[in-house]
Amino acid sequence: MGFIQNYDDLPMNWVGDWAGRRAALTPYRTALYDAFTQKTYTFQDMNDRACRVGAYLSDALGLCKGDVLALISRNRIESIDLYLACGKLGIILAPLSQRLKKPELDDLLTRLQPRVLVHEHQYAELVLALSVPSSVQALINIDDDQNIFETLILKTDLRAVNVPLAMTDRCLYVHTGGTTAVPKICIVSYRQMVWNSVDILATGLAGAYQKVLITFPFFHIGGWNTFTPLFHAGITSVLMREFNPGLILELIHEGRVENFGAVEAMLQFLIAHPKFAETDFSHLKAITTAAAPCSKAVMKVFLDKGIPISQTYGMTEAGPSNFAYIARSDSLDELLVNSASIGMSMFHCDAKIVDQETGCDVEPGQIGVLCLRSPHNFDGYLDDPARTEKVIHPDGWMETGDLAMQDQDGLVFIQGRADNMFISGGENISPEEIEQALMKHPAVAGAICAGIPDPQWGQAPVALVMFHAGRSAGEEELKAFCRDSLADYKVPKQVRPVAELPLTGAGKLNRHAVVTMFS
Repeated sequence: MGFIQNYDDLPMNWVGDWAGRRAALTPYRTALYDAFTQKTYTFQDMNDRACRVGAYLSDALGLCKGDVLALISRNRIESIDLYLACGKLGIILAPLSQRLKKPELDDLLTRLQPRVLVHEHQYAELVLALSVPSSVQALINIDDDQNIFETLILKTDLRAVNVPLAMTDRCLYVHTGGTTAVPKICIVSYRQMVWNSVDILATGLAGAYQKVLITFPFFHIGGWNTFTPLFHAGITSVLMREFNPGLILELIHEGRVENFGAVEAMLQFLIAHPKFAETDFSHLKAITTAAAPCSKAVMKVFLDKGIPISQTYGMTEAGPSNFAYIARSDSLDELLVNSASIGMSMFHCDAKIVDQETGCDVEPGQIGVLCLRSPHNFDGYLDDPARTEKVIHPDGWMETGDLAMQDQDGLVFIQGRADNMFISGGENISPEEIEQALMKHPAVAGAICAGIPDPQWGQAPVALVMFHAGRSAGEEELKAFCRDSLADYKVPKQVRPVAELPLTGAGKLNRHAVVTMFS
């Protein structure tokens, strides 16, 4: 018998059993503070809950390794219970955004084919309207009048449920926006989650703190990307159900938070809140920003309070954490001077910037497409090999679609997108998806959408429409029409009629012209 060729393929007891392993090491340490219920849970508490939930999923519902459990919920402890229980059993958790509308969710459910759909009671009406596929054998309402999660699921007899899993087994299915109207479903393995945790801790982004607030939603990889390394390292997670600037300021004031991540819009809401001026920030040690560079004006507000704030960068497919600006001195001025930089690639992540046409590396100071390669690259798009091949090269390099430039000191700066996608408030938006929604209106013959600079959201969607002869529709009518099929953040902030849509010399839609027209 020869040596094991690939340990990632070898089932091991610890893979996915984050709750069991951490409880064995530090059972009485605080794992979670729930800001909604104001309850505190130890790592032993979290493991007991995960075992009970896992036993229910296995014994009552018959779920086993490889089955899909879809979840529509805010950031609740029950979401974490399901994540940890799924990890014990090899069930694939597929969190879905409650911000999406029926057509978007129907499409995702059809492709996911989950066996169970769990949802929060406040989204019961949304779930009731969905075209739930026949694969779904159980609908579970977390917190209705019967409160099934507390009265039944968490009353399941406590027993060990862990099964050995390999690093190559699938952990999550995460949907993400992109350059086409159909959302992508990323296959996230345990290898990706483990190595991402290792990279975050090795790079120094979490290990220095004992209490970290989770601000990103669990329907994005960013939520699990925050929780998992904290849990691995035995750090206390502070949980709130949804972004609430007043609550965040209260938690900071009470000394419950030492670090948190945010997109710029979140920080703007904090600054604008009436409680901001009276908040005691003395316990807050650092802030990291993500999704898009944070403006100097917003950074300076926190730097003036002595709070380091620096940029990070990543994407679901390649990380989700890949770059971080790590201060090279104790001077906060350095962070402001280099505020536009995402820093350097993380400890276990290779990066290169290549020419968009030739694929050859560009020189410092030149703009090219950022490519990443690490042990925490994703495993492709679900049932979409053609899309996967476009972004993952045979040698393992992941093409991000972001344009970047590296200076002489090695610092990297994002320069925009190589494709049409733009980012608004941390959300990826496909202009094609908005265009298709507009063109379903009977009066619209053609549409073009683009993202324009927005002081609050970074970018915001706008659109031009061309009407059929003899037809027309008002701006508010078109917005309302879009709102029926698109998440609110995708609805154009402005819609203008034009006689003809702007085209490039090659006859393609000219989105740069749209940006100019709205500027």
